[in-house]
Amino acid sequence: MKIPVFFLLFVFSSSTFAVGQEVTGFREEVYSKDEAVLKMRIYEPKGESVQDARPAIVFFFGGGWRNGTPKQFHTHCEVLKEHGFVAMTAEYRIKSKHDSTPLDSFEDAKSAIRWVRDNAERLGVDPGKIAAGGGSAGGHLAAATAVCESKHRTETSDTPDAVVAFNPALNLLFERVQEKWGEEVYATLEAISPLQNLNKMDHPPMIIFHGEADSIVPFETAAAYVARAEEIGVTPVPELVGYEGRDHGFFNYGRGDGKDYEDTVDRMLGFFRDLDWIE
Repeated sequence: MKIPVFFLLFVFSSSTFAVGQEVTGFREEVYSKDEAVLKMRIYEPKGESVQDARPAIVFFFGGGWRNGTPKQFHTHCEVLKEHGFVAMTAEYRIKSKHDSTPLDSFEDAKSAIRWVRDNAERLGVDPGKIAAGGGSAGGHLAAATAVCESKHRTETSDTPDAVVAFNPALNLLFERVQEKWGEEVYATLEAISPLQNLNKMDHPPMIIFHGEADSIVPFETAAAYVARAEEIGVTPVPELVGYEGRDHGFFNYGRGDGKDYEDTVDRMLGFFRDLDWIE
């Protein structure tokens, strides 16, 4: 399969919020100080006690691991908190700010999942109902936390219990990626490429939303991931929802007439209802 110019060559941020626009309704905590001070935005359900064991989700923004902002998934978090989730969106290291690599971003994503599970009781979170979500490069991070291993091993699991991925990068091993990042970085990418690390053991339930006309992260890469999962016997098989004629980032709040955003959110909620995480 010949892949067009890959999203790594495209300085892209999926956020549809205006530059400088402030969003509210969350509080922040530092979840990592190891290589950089990284914060988690936390959206909590109203009228519920921290003693309640609630489902949680951590979203990772898009931007090719180079740019982006946690505010991309602000509206998703607002919706999910109204359904009883402790919804979160995480900072992670990006090239433009931290001179980092995709591997660094991946380790931060793993750290974010561990942090939520380590602090589950304090946050009022069910440690067995922690999802990862994200779009584009953030979708890659969400998927990679599910199937790839961190170099930092701890007693706390850093694998999410479900994944919601929007036009995720599921296969990183292409010539254009190598040209962009160079040999040294490219040599690290197989370890965090979801397709190459997919196995049938402990794969969490997963739903993928992908535009069939995506010119940045081709739809065929998502289809190949699902086909491989079926081939090796992953249960349940990841659900792929294709959107005819839709390009990259079609799902974002404020994009077009808003119908794709509404549809993907409705399907996301249906996914969690099927898991009995929400009513």
